[in-house]
Amino acid sequence: MNYNDLGQQILGLVGGGGNIDSFTNCMTRLRLNLVDSSRADVAAIKALDGVLGVVEGQQLQVVVGPGHAQRLRDAFADELGREPAPELDVASAAAEDLARVAQQTKEKVKAKQSTSVHAGFRHIGNIFIPIIPGFIACGIIASIANIWKVANPSITANPWFLAFAAVGSVLVGGLQFIVGHNTAKEFGGTPVLGFIAGGIPYMPALAGIAATANAPAQPLVLPLFGQLSPALGGVIGAMATAWLFTVIEKQLRKVVPAALELFIIPAVTVIIGAAASILVLMPISALLMKGLTWLLVDFGLNQGGVIGGFLMASLFLPMVMLGIHQDLTPLHAQLIADHGFTQLLPILAMAGAGQDGMAIAVWLKTKNAKLRKIIEGALPLGLLGIGEPLIYGVSLPLFYPFITACLGAGFGGAFVSFGMQVSGPFGAQALGLSGFMMTGVITPGMWGWYVGGILVGALAGFLLTYFWGFKTSMESRLD
Repeated sequence: MNYNDLGQQILGLVGGGGNIDSFTNCMTRLRLNLVDSSRADVAAIKALDGVLGVVEGQQLQVVVGPGHAQRLRDAFADELGREPAPELDVASAAAEDLARVAQQTKEKVKAKQSTSVHAGFRHIGNIFIPIIPGFIACGIIASIANIWKVANPSITANPWFLAFAAVGSVLVGGLQFIVGHNTAKEFGGTPVLGFIAGGIPYMPALAGIAATANAPAQPLVLPLFGQLSPALGGVIGAMATAWLFTVIEKQLRKVVPAALELFIIPAVTVIIGAAASILVLMPISALLMKGLTWLLVDFGLNQGGVIGGFLMASLFLPMVMLGIHQDLTPLHAQLIADHGFTQLLPILAMAGAGQDGMAIAVWLKTKNAKLRKIIEGALPLGLLGIGEPLIYGVSLPLFYPFITACLGAGFGGAFVSFGMQVSGPFGAQALGLSGFMMTGVITPGMWGWYVGGILVGALAGFLLTYFWGFKTSMESRLD
């Protein structure tokens, strides 16, 4: 792909530099905030080589796939002569994706989304999306270590292997600090104070582990809540504490003289914020985390069984489409910290399997050269767990294949859930990977259930799409 040529073509088709308010990118899309969206020639942009799809709206999203998006953004910046925006507007993306679904189904969908909900999606996305490359890096390392250990069990006595495997757990071990840092940055606070805030809920002293050898060991006990323990509230507690730090810091800046702020504001922020976190935020965050765990794991999977697995996997593609799937990241991270794996991720990953089967069925039935080319470029990424090119380039524009892909994913989720009922709980030991790439981080010995789920989900997505989900008349929706 010639990124400079593509960037120049896109710039001309959206009305030139004067029609660009700001621009940025996510993992798969170039995002353009337009002054006047009516000036964009969407049909011409869709026809450009390298473009997998376009999401229309005030923020025009040009889908080009992972790896290409950032390079295209850099080339676009060179053509425009301006720097990209530093942040990703997740809320705007969610709204535009929802509008596209309404357009494709030709139904009058009135999305009543509150500002607070939009803000929540945006904030959580901005906190966790920058961490995804780290999740992927550590996940791949953990995957290699797991496969290596199965192939050669004696390698676990090798200190070099132990050091290599330990690298794969670095991110999870320090996740609360990174989350705190990103939260403070997101809400306009001092990042290093957010880093400190992230560590407050994890202090060993809460469990009575003394900082010095001669100090007495006495856990902290609250009158109404009882004995505290480290990691109470998990990463949700870390986010809440870092947010509170920013609120306190901003209020102090209104009253503390500038000459004294360096000495007063950081110290007072940490003291007041830590006390409020321990007394209020940590217990509340713990209840919230327990509620989410009960709803999705205890009730949804353990009690819901195959039906729960079917529903969760079926609904995950719409969550990805709306941009709210990242909101589950805190729960996944906490489950890994508490149990060593997250049961939810292998089931939700079946959404990709349903899409892969759908794409193969469409590729076999269609004679449309452009549609086949899009699938040929997007399907290998889908097999590796990157589903956005298939969502925005194939299933959503055609719409009915999106439904059959969701249903196919449900069968894969039901199969994995059945495996958990038969063999006992298992899951993914790291985040950031999906598709076949997740196999290496699945609990050792349980890989067959996960791979079997992918095959079942793909087969169901294929059959549902081939016989009921796709007709050649749908190809006109790509124009």
